[in-house]
Amino acid sequence: MKISEASRVSGVSARSLRHYEHEGLIVPGRFSNGFRDYCQSTLDRVLVIRSLLESGLPVRLIREVLPSLTDGSDAGTDAVCAEFLHEVQGYRDRLAARIAVLSDQQAALDAYLREARRTDP
Repeated sequence: MKISEASRVSGVSARSLRHYEHEGLIVPGRFSNGFRDYCQSTLDRVLVIRSLLESGLPVRLIREVLPSLTDGSDAGTDAVCAEFLHEVQGYRDRLAARIAVLSDQQAALDAYLREARRTDP
């Protein structure tokens, strides 16, 4: 199916589909006229990509693990899963640290605003 139909069926914008291709996450076929041709397995992969992106994982990490999640084989799955989970845990920990810094900054701003309002005539 062409990109417009693939976009409609998957709920992912045509721009995102082209971006996923550019990033090497999907490889759609091509019609003889050069238009992209999306098959169902590519759309299934797009939905996995979308889910991983929505969970906050970076494209780099998705690119590394995607083949093991979508190729249907179990070869090396345990090692990949362990490594992937380690990477996800590290990403989550870095995110938690950033959230803590932002929370501290928010608390400091709240204190400033309380003090400013208290002294405001």
